[in-house]
Amino acid sequence: MALLPLLTFITLYLVISIVMGDFYKVPITVAFLASAIVAIATLKGKPLKERIKVFSHGASSENMLLMILIFILAGAFASSAKEMGSIDNTVNLALAYLPPDMLMAGIFLAACFISISVGTSVGTIVALVPIASGLAASTGTSIAMMTAVVVGGAFFGDNLSFISDTTVVATQTQGCKMSDKFRANLLIVAPAAISIFILYIILGHNTSAPAGIHEVDFLKVLPYLFVLVLAAVGLNVLVVLTIGTALTGVIGIMSGAFDVFGWMQSMNTGILGMSELIIVTMLAGGMLEIVRENGGINLIINLITRHIDSRRGGEAAIAALVTVVNFCTANNTVAIITVGPIAKQIAEKFGIDPRRSASLLDTFSCFAQGIIPYGAQLLMAGGLSAIAPIEIIPYLFYPYALGICAVMAIITGRPYRFTSK
Repeated sequence: MALLPLLTFITLYLVISIVMGDFYKVPITVAFLASAIVAIATLKGKPLKERIKVFSHGASSENMLLMILIFILAGAFASSAKEMGSIDNTVNLALAYLPPDMLMAGIFLAACFISISVGTSVGTIVALVPIASGLAASTGTSIAMMTAVVVGGAFFGDNLSFISDTTVVATQTQGCKMSDKFRANLLIVAPAAISIFILYIILGHNTSAPAGIHEVDFLKVLPYLFVLVLAAVGLNVLVVLTIGTALTGVIGIMSGAFDVFGWMQSMNTGILGMSELIIVTMLAGGMLEIVRENGGINLIINLITRHIDSRRGGEAAIAALVTVVNFCTANNTVAIITVGPIAKQIAEKFGIDPRRSASLLDTFSCFAQGIIPYGAQLLMAGGLSAIAPIEIIPYLFYPYALGICAVMAIITGRPYRFTSK
């Protein structure tokens, strides 16, 4: 019963969509609304008013409100930049100076660099997805694939960055230094990143250059350059998006792309375009809070940990715990916070090095967060590229490779010097 709301969502959205062969058949907002109603109905031992209060607490938590603010500012920036011509000129700039067969690999490298600099996958997706989807449209490449390239690179940095929330929480709960965790983590994920970079070079080999590339207006490229640079130096993503939006207004008005009221209208269009993401975020937050309140998260944790009998089993339990809880919470930081203390106990019992347990927590949480269609990252990526999040999932090569490399690290015990205390 505790997991019924989550099962309701999976059945309505994922199972029915697969059976029908159409992921637009069941709107994701309706699936989450039904799940939220089921959640409120199944909350035990509380009157209706208290149940709604628990739901509202989850829907309006600090993390949820921060994501909603990012959605609003991202919508305003993306729409005003597009209206002003920033996306078209940025795409033309990339087409003019990058060989067609390196576009995909180049976007992946850019996403890796930005995400490891800023420590946030969402900020990287906001900055690069509009450019990537524009390049896809210009070169005839799949928009879903180019969007997935950015998402993969974004999770590379989310996993490794020193300033990432997941890194901070993983190292604090396991009691190790960030630099030590970085070295242990890098040896696990490097094969995935290198192999996917080579794959993108191969996949991009047949990318054709579009005919008649237009002249680049460098002034209109400035908003994206500013966003990329400010994000790379570690400025708060809300500040970055605010500055970027203001810059699109100034340049757009100066160039005659729109007047002040036209700029306001374009921002309004972008904000309204994020309404579905905002609704989904709030409904998911409320539903998952009730799942936690009903003991669903604890149930999953107890089921996974009761048959551990070896170091390798302990590592597998840590990986399974954080993955399953991430699927339930749709937030990798929250998943690590939830599982971290239990993972530390497992690590101490079976002699697992804290650097190793921190790496496993972070890596598997990023793997899980990178493939769920109702997570903030895929919702944002889908919204900015105007496709359904589920369409991106088949092309998420880096998150899949990340998961495979992490599983192989558990099976083989590599890298050995970080395996045991």
